[in-house]
Amino acid sequence: MNEQNPNTDLVLEHFLNPRNVGPLLDADGVGEVGAAAFGDVMRLSLKIKENRILDARFQTFGCGTAIAASSATTELLKGRTIEEAMQFTNQDVIKALGGLPPEKLHCSTLAEEAVKAALNDYIRKQGKK
Repeated sequence: MNEQNPNTDLVLEHFLNPRNVGPLLDADGVGEVGAAAFGDVMRLSLKIKENRILDARFQTFGCGTAIAASSATTELLKGRTIEEAMQFTNQDVIKALGGLPPEKLHCSTLAEEAVKAALNDYIRKQGKK
């Protein structure tokens, strides 16, 4: 599947049965992107140990596709090194969800931005230690 011919079954599955929902109280990095006034808001929290993402959780306010993108993103991140996660793009989300229609591509971009924000927060905190 691709962006022009999306497989909505995967999007629906992640929306109806989202993985890794909720806060991560002892998060090492947190990224929040979007604006409620304009639509979707995504908060991504990461638990990192020895340069590897052990856990990823999300809290998203938005449409079903934004929730599905958040869910897929957390699954894709677990087990990655920081360096691998820094290479994460919206295309990873699109592929994991079997494609997205053009009007929903912003949800995958929001996920990419949340990942980068959470990683930058983690790196910033490491500089303070």
